Amino acid sequence: MSESAKREDRPSNAAKYFGDEAKALREALGLSQGGFADQLHYKQSQVSKVESGAVLASAPFAEAMDRVAGTPGVYARLRATLSKRGVPDWFAPYLDLESEAEQIEDFCTSLLMGILQTTQYAEGTFKAVHPRSTDEHIRTLVDARLHRRDVMERESPPLLWVIMHEAALRTVVGDRTVMAAQMHHLAEAASSPHITLQVLRFKAGAPASSSPFTLLTPDEGATVLYSETREQGHVSDSVTAVGSARAAYERLRAAASPPDESVALFRSLAEEYTT
Repeated sequence: MSESAKREDRPSNAAKYFGDEAKALREALGLSQGGFADQLHYKQSQVSKVESGAVLASAPFAEAMDRVAGTPGVYARLRATLSKRGVPDWFAPYLDLESEAEQIEDFCTSLLMGILQTTQYAEGTFKAVHPRSTDEHIRTLVDARLHRRDVMERESPPLLWVIMHEAALRTVVGDRTVMAAQMHHLAEAASSPHITLQVLRFKAGAPASSSPFTLLTPDEGATVLYSETREQGHVSDSVTAVGSARAAYERLRAAASPPDESVALFRSLAEEYTT
């Protein structure tokens, strides 16, 4: 089979593809949308959003479908596969770690981490990196990035602690309107009991790390380190590498502004970008 044929076989919109499968299951069971929602233990509005392709179903939603359909793991695996559309092969291992982590600690330098990005911000980052890509390809990449938010919708979401260099807040991605919305989004995200955000201000001086990195701690097992070069991601469980990154992160945490001051900065920057 040719590469073009393979591409044609792939669903062009992951959320719409899964939504069609959800609707097909509901109709096969002879249920109304409300009845299906009752069986799944979800609100009808959530079922409607999934079926229309407005959002990709969360992992728990897919698991509920398997329960109702009596198909252990089928819809959960389909949803997991679709959620990785538009993601480079080298990044897939990180997504697996992120989706199962009990704690995620991230340090970002020039761009915000994916989980915290708005649709327009994500679009701006991809357009900068892929200036010749079609709008459809950009949408696929954006959808894949936004699906990373699903980890925070788990019944027991991980503790997400992000330290962002002030440079990431002052780098205009897209335009000033996009940045204003992004700042509001950060302030809102910080209100979650599962999310802690800190800003490393310019005035704090040289950071303990010049490169971004992420520490991921699973429910059971040792913390791993994730870092990237331009074209590749690296996962390391080396005690030495993780220990060095942990020490750097603690220095970054100590040098960064407290969470309440960081939120105040988000709000201030939102006003600044608006004017």
